[in-house]
Amino acid sequence: PLVRGGSRAVFAPAFSLLGGLIFGYELGIISGALLQLQIDFHLSCFKQEVLVSSLLIGALLASLVGGILIDRHGRRRAILVSNLVLLFGSLILTLARSFIGLVIGRMTVGFAISVSSMACCIYVSEMVAAHQRGLLVSLYEAGITVGILLSYALNYIFADVAEGWRYMFGLAIAPTAMQFLSILFLPVNPVKLNSWDSDSQKDLIQLQTTEDREVAKREPYKEKHYSFLDLFRTRDNMRNRTLVGLGLVLFQQFTGQPNVLGYASKIFHSVGFQSNSSAILASVGLGAIKVVATLVAMVFADKAGRRVLLVAGCVVMAISVTTIGADRSQAGPGVVTDSSHIQKVDLAGSPVSGVPFTEHMVLNWITLLSMMAFVSAFSIGFGPMTWLVLSEIYPAGIRGRAFAFCNSFNWAANLLISLSFLDLIGKCPPHPSISHR
Repeated sequence: PLVRGGSRAVFAPAFSLLGGLIFGYELGIISGALLQLQIDFHLSCFKQEVLVSSLLIGALLASLVGGILIDRHGRRRAILVSNLVLLFGSLILTLARSFIGLVIGRMTVGFAISVSSMACCIYVSEMVAAHQRGLLVSLYEAGITVGILLSYALNYIFADVAEGWRYMFGLAIAPTAMQFLSILFLPVNPVKLNSWDSDSQKDLIQLQTTEDREVAKREPYKEKHYSFLDLFRTRDNMRNRTLVGLGLVLFQQFTGQPNVLGYASKIFHSVGFQSNSSAILASVGLGAIKVVATLVAMVFADKAGRRVLLVAGCVVMAISVTTIGADRSQAGPGVVTDSSHIQKVDLAGSPVSGVPFTEHMVLNWITLLSMMAFVSAFSIGFGPMTWLVLSEIYPAGIRGRAFAFCNSFNWAANLLISLSFLDLIGKCPPHPSISHR
């Protein structure tokens, strides 16, 4: 059985999948909603960046306090609380009448999914045997990709519906309620399974000393007590573990892939997919290929090893992004045609001169295929492996705080990139309030 107990064997995978689905849905839904919100609320480029980034601000705040909540009050209770906060945030977004309301709603949702993501990964990793951990934690990543695909599909369905963004935000309530109910069938404290004899970490840096492993064999259920400052000390090789964790989350963000999810529709809109619906449909294809890639990662996570998948993913990502850069340099500046006004506009909606991308369809498709390869490689490597490694390398007594500490850098880097993304790719004129950048 996957975990001890018949009900857990059913609800543990479902719980993991739902947790990831909610996380992915909230990350991806803004992509299509932003196209409508830009018009309904007359959003400038700066306000669009703030709206996308507000979720990350909430997530960053949660990562600063979430570790204490997880370690002191338990993984299960943290998830239940995050579900309630997420329901409240989704309601705020659905009923929002102003830009401020949208920002508050997104921050609330960001806070909730940050706590939930940390607690879910730790909870699931502690509930299963070591040789099954890669599969079940990767199932969480699979849920993320399914959530992203679902959000893109709903973006497409509601693309031409008046105030369709309200439905997009409101539908997050359903999976959140389902996860809340599913965790009621799981134990308050995960089953403490001995993982010292697993060979699943054979490709990772040796972070445990011989003495650590001997103690784990003799006393597999005994937990040591750690303070937060122990993360930066040599005790139990903790400093090296922290460096590995920080390196993974920072490089994951600096690939830029997480920001592709939030701006996918606008990116495709700018490279020649002219209508909102066609740009969103291209995003659906992106989400579908991401799901397939994550399924591949699930199969090989416990067989090939974490390091192999990380290295392979990085190589493919490097090739893909190089291809995109070369392709765009051949195509020239990004313009599309606004069919209602027969006017060439850039991503910000400003009139521009130039050759429409309808004359560069081959280059457009090369860009789409390269982006698919890019997100696929991320879903095989950095996507699932980062969180799997983080859930494995820290002792249980400090795992929540360590996970939260690394996650705070993850969200901070994501926030930095998202706040400047449209400016960096040259698709928005600099806003007066950020002209110093």
